[in-house]
Amino acid sequence: MKTMKSLLLAILTVVVFTTMSCSEDDNNNNNNNAAANLLAEELRNTAASGTWRVALYEDDGQNETSDYNGYAFTFAADGMLTATNGTNTVTGTWSVSVDSSSSDSSDDDGSDDSDDVDFNIFFASPPDFEELSDDWDIVSRTDTRIELIDISGGDGSIDYLTFVKN
Repeated sequence: MKTMKSLLLAILTVVVFTTMSCSEDDNNNNNNNAAANLLAEELRNTAASGTWRVALYEDDGQNETSDYNGYAFTFAADGMLTATNGTNTVTGTWSVSVDSSSSDSSDDDGSDDSDDVDFNIFFASPPDFEELSDDWDIVSRTDTRIELIDISGGDGSIDYLTFVKN
């Protein structure tokens, strides 16, 4: 009988500790996911308010900002992206997404957060605008500035893209 009680106590102890550790992990994941979702929502609202210009576009160490001189970028709430310079209009799409499928803490942006917030841009043409098509990681965001980075999975090269509000 004493062995049975000891066995029951041991099983109960394992169940309690397992439940407690799972609950703590789940709470951390929920908190990280909530923070990432909040950041994503704030970024969507910021981008969709007003027009923006490219203050910096650096591709593999080459400053190509001048390719976008004079263009005003509008990030519409419906996901449409328009760049116009008064003569030419280029259309594409944009979104902000949260990828929480990664089980490790080493995201492609080098952050410690297990959730990855991406600023997605897609242009089908022309070639200068196709270069902006990517799932950019957020470096920083204010109401007037959005700084993005992309680290290539192929060769490790780094691209920078910064939008400043007009």
